[in-house]
Amino acid sequence: MTEQGVRWTADQVLALAPDAASRKAGGRLGTAGPWSEAGSGKESVWGLCRGSGSRPYQTVVDLIGPAYKCSCPSRKFPCKHALGLLLLWAGDDGSVSARTEPPDWAEQWLAGRRERAEDKRPDSGGGAADPEAARRRAERRAERVTAGASELEQRLADLLRGGLAAAEQAGYGLWEETAARMVDAQAPGLAARVRELEAIPASGAGWPARLLEECALAHLLDQGWLRRDRLPEPLAATVRSRLGLPAPADGPPERDRWLVLAQYDTADAKLTTRRIWLYGAASHRTRLLLSYGAGGRAPELSLPVGLALDAELSTYPGAGQFRAALGERFAAPAPAGPRPPGVTTGEAVARYGTALREDPWLESVPAVLERVVPVPDGEQWQLADADADSALPLTRAARSRPGLWRLLALSGGAPVTVFGECGHRGFTPLTAWPEGGGEAVPLC
Repeated sequence: MTEQGVRWTADQVLALAPDAASRKAGGRLGTAGPWSEAGSGKESVWGLCRGSGSRPYQTVVDLIGPAYKCSCPSRKFPCKHALGLLLLWAGDDGSVSARTEPPDWAEQWLAGRRERAEDKRPDSGGGAADPEAARRRAERRAERVTAGASELEQRLADLLRGGLAAAEQAGYGLWEETAARMVDAQAPGLAARVRELEAIPASGAGWPARLLEECALAHLLDQGWLRRDRLPEPLAATVRSRLGLPAPADGPPERDRWLVLAQYDTADAKLTTRRIWLYGAASHRTRLLLSYGAGGRAPELSLPVGLALDAELSTYPGAGQFRAALGERFAAPAPAGPRPPGVTTGEAVARYGTALREDPWLESVPAVLERVVPVPDGEQWQLADADADSALPLTRAARSRPGLWRLLALSGGAPVTVFGECGHRGFTPLTAWPEGGGEAVPLC
């Protein structure tokens, strides 16, 4: 009998969906009706899905990635056909047969992925870029960023000299022009901060204090760049990262069984950003993977929440940075071991305060809260320690998500373990586990 990969649960498959519409459409295709020639091996699943055209869609999933290929015209990853195929496979009702080898059309794509992965290895013999040309490009960009930072310093000084009330009267025009100048200066991090400044005067009561805080952080980032030669290298690397300057993930590869804690997307008009949180079973380190999709496309990287990935990660430079790059993967995602250890709400806040000393621009840190209960606080919600008199308020974003009601249903008034992001705006729950054991429940 062919060796088969560990089958995922339906919830883990649906958590891969790029949006609610794909989740619903994939669910309708998770039955045997539209599928033919569906098969699976240890590292892949494939099948033909009947569509509206004369030829069925060819769908294949590389479980190690996981990665997806479908002949349909969808620009989403995974598409509804890949989701439906994985749901059919997860059901384990015999609709997906065990086969020795995938068909030629699936094997061709799988073999191409293996070849590309081999080419990316450091010892694969690929040609190196011209280091002198790279140095010159870096110098030219540094000059542009310096000019942009100096200009922003002048704009901030003018604002404070004229009074914060001028920001409300000026509207969006002044800030949008400044943001465009930061883009021209190749400092996207500064451009993003300027766009945050322009939205604050319309954010409701207390906006002057918030505007002053954000101006101070922008000024601190400017000064960090302009005086980067006086900073310790880890902090200088953090400044470069916050400005948006590219840097390779040059940390030594760290192999571990990485538990997929959470995955969620944020989007604007031009870019969709996917954040995937991982926890190392041996290293006890929490790492962040970022994946991007431009022009309305969903990011390609998608990992099943609640499973563990046997893989190597390499960290990016900077003080207190969580971000890493995903390297070689050695097996398909499989059931994880014990959930990560948790802390109290007070300890989570203290960890955020400590992290700010290394990265003053840090919005939040990952945290696992142990034995907390979601309780109302007037018109808001908070996570209260079951064994102590302390609590953390939920962020505004968390209160507006359907995941809040999923968390309330999971808790039912009893303590739960919750993973999320803890920052100055409160706590955003992303994944939860019931008391006494059970599978991870995605909340986003």
